[in-house]
Amino acid sequence: MTAPLLADRPPAGPPRPYAFPPLVRLPVAGGEVLAAHLPGQPLAEAVLLLDAGAGRERPGAEGAAGVLLKALEEGTATRDATAYAYAMECLGAQLSTHVDWDRVEVGVSAHVDRLLAAVGLLTEAARTPRLDPADVTRVRDDEAAALRMEWAGPGPRADAALRHALFGDQRPGRPIHGDPRSAAALPVAEVRAYHERWFRQPGVLLVVGDLDRLDLEALGAVAFAGTGAPVPAETGLIGAELASTRRILLIDRPDAVQSTLRLGHLGPHRAHPDHVAVQLAGTVLGGSFTSRLNHLLREVRGFTYGVRGEFAASRRFGRFTVRAAVRADATAAALTDAVGEVVRIRAEGVTEDEVAVARSWRAGQLSVESQTTGAIARLLSSIVVHGLPDDFVVRQRERYLAATPGEVAPAAATHLRPDDLVLVVEGDAARIRADLAGTGLGEIVDVPRLT
Repeated sequence: MTAPLLADRPPAGPPRPYAFPPLVRLPVAGGEVLAAHLPGQPLAEAVLLLDAGAGRERPGAEGAAGVLLKALEEGTATRDATAYAYAMECLGAQLSTHVDWDRVEVGVSAHVDRLLAAVGLLTEAARTPRLDPADVTRVRDDEAAALRMEWAGPGPRADAALRHALFGDQRPGRPIHGDPRSAAALPVAEVRAYHERWFRQPGVLLVVGDLDRLDLEALGAVAFAGTGAPVPAETGLIGAELASTRRILLIDRPDAVQSTLRLGHLGPHRAHPDHVAVQLAGTVLGGSFTSRLNHLLREVRGFTYGVRGEFAASRRFGRFTVRAAVRADATAAALTDAVGEVVRIRAEGVTEDEVAVARSWRAGQLSVESQTTGAIARLLSSIVVHGLPDDFVVRQRERYLAATPGEVAPAAATHLRPDDLVLVVEGDAARIRADLAGTGLGEIVDVPRLT
């Protein structure tokens, strides 16, 4: 029998109570284990967290951390690449790596009963990789080729121009993996030196799984065996001193039918007390599909398929960025509208309805994003990197849900600075230059394309 069609959409059910798993901290062999308990969970995750992010790279060695991570599975001191892959497959385990400005992560997921052996393989790759020069060269060249393909499309040049305008010659002023030219020229010795310099520290082992079936002390002893002293944390905030004068950085992309827009200025770092209110202000302005920017530029104007504006923060710096690709003939109008929305939210504040949507979306996203072992491990990583309390996730969700327009509006007024915006446009300069000049938004500065 065919089921009858429903005339009305069923109502949403009551939200289920949210609970983040309890955490356990354990000092082991000069390092620390931070673990989350998931009773009955057959899959477990372990992540070696090191203070070895891209911010540690030396000038001229941009991308060394990323190349190193890709080379970890090219063999170790005791196994070649094939033998290492076979050992992982025999455990049903999978290695993963991640680098950002603040951290390096080398992780492994496996059945809970095989996690100790999997952590042994993780440690083997992270602490004693072979790093044969021929292998590292091949990995580096593959990375440079991938970057050349990426930079052939719109976006990366605009991102790089904005980054350099905000941070100058400091490390965050260069793309996290470098550019095609710098990646191809990365010395193999720098990759090996990066490992020697930063991968000898104990770090923190993050563990997520059924702790009743895991020996945390044994896991930590394997992960921290033979390591040296912890490295001192980097201190001081990063950011260039900007004159309060907007300018338009124009990157010529001949015959482009769309223009890539990047708008940005420096923002608060992660530990700033306004973090929650700033995140909600960014969500109202451009951080969700229902945001002001997306509604105006997509739904009302029809300039773009989508636009996003948000605050992003690391341990030592933060920035506000708007990203969009718009029709070439709408470039100047879209840029004017985007700046206008930043001015308007700063001057007029936010409504209760807007904040209600933003706080519900943010709190719900936090809950949804913490449903897997890998996602929980990422949250544990943030707790360590940013020195957050163990109950951070629960408290963050509560703070989102309790936020009011009276908190969000002042944060928008304080941390959105339209006069400091750097406006980057990548498009057909011959077609859009006159219209851009007519906006009066700032002096046009031509940025040469990287060849």
